[in-house]
Amino acid sequence: MKKIIQWKKLDSKLILDNQWCRVRKDTVELPNGTIIDDFYVNVRPDIALVLPITPQNEIVFVRQYRHGVGQVLLELPAGSFHPTEETPEVAATRELTEETGYVPESMVKLATLYDNPVKDTNSVHLFLAANVQKIQARQLDITEEIEVVLVPVNEVIEYINRGEICVAGTVAALFLGFQKLGISL
Repeated sequence: MKKIIQWKKLDSKLILDNQWCRVRKDTVELPNGTIIDDFYVNVRPDIALVLPITPQNEIVFVRQYRHGVGQVLLELPAGSFHPTEETPEVAATRELTEETGYVPESMVKLATLYDNPVKDTNSVHLFLAANVQKIQARQLDITEEIEVVLVPVNEVIEYINRGEICVAGTVAALFLGFQKLGISL
């Protein structure tokens, strides 16, 4: 088996740094000696994503507009955080509560994944939240207009097959969460 060698970073400069976007320009040397002087990387905060299930066996989804793709999408509650400021589990609980008003009885880590490791620096932390209850008002950010949607567990695969649930992190969390719970799809 061939050993894969990391690229050598020769230089790195933050060329865009504002609240909506941070971009780094790296100069790298490939293992074959080729120099690439303009490899751009999105410097992004980590994401906490939650699969919340109610005692009635419904999953709490959020429907919201996503400007990058220009569509309204159905997905699991999620949001960004900085690991130096809060743990992934605290961020997951916070995001669930802020976006939906639901609070979990318990939270279990499912996985940590990379969404786009070619160009993005962040990890996505997936959690399963059991026995969530709506007990407080939502606290939406200025950019959020969110509809809370409850979907029975036994209908989720139909939503995926119809393309109504099509966000990669959401689909990964659903499959991992269902596997953990012993729910067959």
